[in-house]
Amino acid sequence: MRPIERFLEKILFASRWLLAPVYLGLSLAVLALGIKFFQELWHVATHIFDIAEADLVLTVLALIDVTLVASLILMVMFSGYQNFVSQIELDDGTEKLDWLGKLDASTLKLKVATSIVAISSIHLLRVFVKVNDLPNDKILWYVVVHLTFVISALLLAILDRLAFASHRQSHHE
Repeated sequence: MRPIERFLEKILFASRWLLAPVYLGLSLAVLALGIKFFQELWHVATHIFDIAEADLVLTVLALIDVTLVASLILMVMFSGYQNFVSQIELDDGTEKLDWLGKLDASTLKLKVATSIVAISSIHLLRVFVKVNDLPNDKILWYVVVHLTFVISALLLAILDRLAFASHRQSHHE
């Protein structure tokens, strides 16, 4: 191998560390979502006797939505760092995540797609709770967007299965 080629490959390989601050930024996004989560929870707790049941359901669904988004961010942050930057090495006795190191880029895409479908489902449920307050054409668009997410996730899963079926079979044999 020529020295220029070796130098270029070392620089390219080292450039993966440019992603590390991006993943750190995602942890700040989780912090921001956590602050909003507890702000909303505090609001509900202080107005629990004044809030209508439908509004309480909508608020709880919003809290679930925030939780799912935060979980999705953590999954992307840890898996992305593990897959593209560096292995996460934890000391013995440190609590470990079972899925860490088991999500490749393809599996991560599927998890993100299914999480988006779950988030969209919750949003659609919130729309249906307020069905009397929204025009039918707007509800139709919410359903169309949700179905687009569902179909996209389904097609992604089918393509993944077709593209990587032989690779996964050779791993299990």
